[in-house]
Amino acid sequence: MNDSTKVPENASRRDFIKTSSLAASSFFIVPRHVLGKGFIAPSDKLNIAGIGVGGKGRSDLASFAKSPNVNIVALCDVDDRQAVTSRETFPKATYYKDFREMLKKEHKNIDACSISTPDNTHAVATLAAMQLGKHVYTQKPLTHDIYEARILGQAAKKYKVITQMGNQGGSGNGVRRMKEIYDSGIIGEVHKVLCWTNRPVWPQAVPTDTVDPIPKELDFDLWLGPAPAVGYNKAYLPWNWRGWWPYGTGALGDMACHIMDPVYRILPILYPVSVECSVAGTWTFTLREKDHNPDWTPFSTSIHLDYPRNDGKGNIKVSWYDGGILPELPEELLPGEAFGNSDGGVLFIGSKGKLMADCYGANPRLLPLKDNQLLNIPETIARVPNEDHYLQWVNACMEGYGKGVTSSPFEYAGPFTESILIGNLALRSWMLRDNPTAKRSVDRYNGRKKLFWDAENMKVTNYDLANQYVKRDYRDGWDLKL
Repeated sequence: MNDSTKVPENASRRDFIKTSSLAASSFFIVPRHVLGKGFIAPSDKLNIAGIGVGGKGRSDLASFAKSPNVNIVALCDVDDRQAVTSRETFPKATYYKDFREMLKKEHKNIDACSISTPDNTHAVATLAAMQLGKHVYTQKPLTHDIYEARILGQAAKKYKVITQMGNQGGSGNGVRRMKEIYDSGIIGEVHKVLCWTNRPVWPQAVPTDTVDPIPKELDFDLWLGPAPAVGYNKAYLPWNWRGWWPYGTGALGDMACHIMDPVYRILPILYPVSVECSVAGTWTFTLREKDHNPDWTPFSTSIHLDYPRNDGKGNIKVSWYDGGILPELPEELLPGEAFGNSDGGVLFIGSKGKLMADCYGANPRLLPLKDNQLLNIPETIARVPNEDHYLQWVNACMEGYGKGVTSSPFEYAGPFTESILIGNLALRSWMLRDNPTAKRSVDRYNGRKKLFWDAENMKVTNYDLANQYVKRDYRDGWDLKL
C-alpha cells in the first residue's frame, strides 16, 4: 500500500486520533457568512462544471444555480441520454463525455466541480479536479473504497480547496438540535446506537451473464472507469449500479452517510476496532452455488461496529440494518408511534434515556415522546441558513480556502466514509472462499467472521483476504496519485 496513506512512524496513535477527531468536529465552527460579520461577496461569479449531470447530478446543479453568484459553464456525462435535461437547462455550458478532456480544455474557465457519478468514479474525478486547484462537491459516499477516502482527505489539505460531501443532512437543523440535546446530558452516556434504512430499493441479484448491445449514446468504457472491463448489460444503467460491488457500495454506502451522520458528528468516536455482519438473500447458503455471484450486494444485512470512545470511557456499539431487517422496537415507543421515518432512522441508547431521529438526523426526539413536551434545552449551535448544504458550499468557495467553512469537508467526510465502508469489508468477506476444494458449498465460504481493524494502517489484522477490498486494483489508464 502507498506509504503516503500511513501516519508517520514518529506519530503516536494518540496523535493520529486527536488530529482526526479535531477534523471530525470542525462542523461546529461557524463561517463568517453565517454570522453575517465582515463578509463581502466578490463581484465575479463562481464557475462550476458538472461531472455526471443526470439524475442526482442534475438536481445538484439546479441547487447550485439558485445562487445569483453561480455560472454553470461545463457539463460532462458518459451517457448523452442522461445529460439531455441539464444541457437544455444550461445551454451555454460546453458539453463533454470524458471529464479528463473537460478538465484539460476548460480548467482556466472552471472554479469548482460537482461530481455525481456512480461511486466507482467518485475518487478519480474528484482528485483530478482538486489537483487543478478546483473546489469540489462530491456526492455520497465520498468514495468507493477505504483507501480512496484516505487519499481524498489528504488531498483536501494538500491542494487547499473547499470541499463538501453531498450528505445534505449535515447542514440540517436536526443534527444540531440532536447535538444540543446530547450535550445537555439528559440521556447520559451513550453505549449503543441503532441505525436502519429502507434500502435497497433497486433490483438486487439481477443476472448479468448476457452481453447486450451498447446504446449509441453511451460510452460504456468511460462509465466503467477504474473497474474491470466487462461486457455491457442493460441491468447496470441508469440507476441500478448500486447493486453491484464493482460500481456501487450497496445499501450501507448509499444511506449510512445520511443516517449515521449524527452518530459520527455527535459521539466521541473515530474508527471502529472490529466489525461483523449477517446477510440474507442470494448470499445465504440455502441456494445452489451457481446462484451466488460475489459481485452482487446482498438483499438484506445487519452490521455491528465496535467503536472505542475517544475519551477513554469504554466503547460504543453501532448496529446497522437494511433490506427489511429492523431493530427491535424500543419499549418506550407506544403503538402507532413512528420508528424513524420511511427512509430509516437512528436511535441513541444512553444510560439515562433514548434519543431518536429520522433519516438525515431530522426531527430528533426523546423517548418516550411525552418527555419532549417538557424539553427546555437552549439553542447553542448556529444553524446553516435554510439548511442549504449546496449554497453553503458555494459561499465557502467564494470566501476561499482558510476562510470558507462547510459542514462536510473532506477532513470530516474522509474519515467518516472510511468508517462506514469498514462495514462493507465484513459483507464482502462473507462470500470469500476459504476452502475452494471442499465438497459442500457451505464449507467453501467464509461466512460470518468478526474482523479486527487497524485504522492507522487501513488493515484487517485477523483475516488477510478481506484486505483486497480496502484498495481496489485499477485497470490500465486509471490511477489515484496525490
